[in-house]
This record gives sequence, structure tokens and C-alpha cells, in this order.
Amino acid sequence: MKPVTRALIVGLVLLLAGCGLVRQPSMDTEGADSFEDDIRTARTLAEEFWKQQFSQLGQTYRPIADFIPYSGRSGPSCGGEESVPNNAFYCPLGHFIAFDKQWMESLWNEMGDGSVYVIIPHEFGHAVQAQLETRFELNVQAELQADCYAGGTLSALVGSGVLQAQDGDENELLLSLAAAGDPTDDWFNPAAHGTAEQRQASFVIGYRDGVGGC
Repeated sequence: MKPVTRALIVGLVLLLAGCGLVRQPSMDTEGADSFEDDIRTARTLAEEFWKQQFSQLGQTYRPIADFIPYSGRSGPSCGGEESVPNNAFYCPLGHFIAFDKQWMESLWNEMGDGSVYVIIPHEFGHAVQAQLETRFELNVQAELQADCYAGGTLSALVGSGVLQAQDGDENELLLSLAAAGDPTDDWFNPAAHGTAEQRQASFVIGYRDGVGGC
């Protein structure tokens, strides 16, 4: 993956400072759109984006089989692994995405709606990896590519005008990634997702170069 400077990250922060991502024609900076609205919009737009990407490559995108909100430990299992609180995940065996609704809503309340537009496209990134049969030596490589895909997806949606960046809570997109970063740079940990800076950098690459740069 190409190196990304801190200046580039700062540049994206300035571009998307306090990104209040809302569906047009809404221009309400007070957050009139609900959490459920943003979840639904993030899913719909992410899938439509990838349908178009696959079509351009002469391939057919396979929509996810289900999109499942859950609470605590009540979520669906994946290959015998139980769901856990405070998490969102893609399950390749059932080709579905599940998320802890209370956790996601708390992020939405605390960090702004940008958190939804990072997490949901990230999980769709994993669904795309599965469809493309992308192979990785380390889990962290898959996670960072999914962050890159999320950045590329969001960039395309903002660029096309279906989402609009507005003034609001400062830096919420990159803060969402930082909050989910690993405390140390342990690439060989099978659960590693990347440090805050690595995750931010991967997202920035996608935002700058599109999903083709991932």
C-alpha cells in the first residue's frame, strides 16, 4: 500500500471537516435525518455503488442476503462464531451483514452520522472481497482494504451528489476510524484491524484515488 503523509490526512479532514452526510435535498445541519434513515441510506447507496462498479467490469454484483440489526449477544452466528456486542460484521457463509444497533446508534449520537457512512461501507467492502475471492496473508490486510473501499465508496457518493458534505461536528469521519483502531501495530494478530493512523491512511487512499486504488 502506498505511503500516505499526515498532510494528506489533514487535507481530508479539512475537506470533510465535521462531515454531516445527508441525503439531498435535505440541508438541515441540525441532523433532522434519523439514525434509521442513515442506516438505510448507507446500505442502499453502498450496494448501488458496487452494482455499478461490477457492471463496469462486466461482472454481476450479488446483493447481500440480509442486513441484520441485533442487540448485545442476540445477533446471528457466523460459522459457529457467536456475535458479540459493540460490533458490525460481514458473514461470508450467509452473505449477510449484521450490526449491534445500540452500539451503532451510540456512535451516531456521539460522533455524528459520518460514523454510519464509514462502518456500513466498510462491511460492504468485505462482501466485495468475498465476491472477488480476494486472498490475504494477514487479516489486517483485509481490514485495511475494506477501509480503503469505504473511503472510495464515500468519495464516489459525495462526488456524484447523492450525499452532501456539510459543516457540523469536527472530524467525525476520521475520528470514527481512530476510535476503532488497534492500540498497537501487531500485524500478525489474527484479529488485527490496523492502528488508528493506518486505518485513517487507508480510508484516505480510497477517498483520494477511488476503489481502484485499493
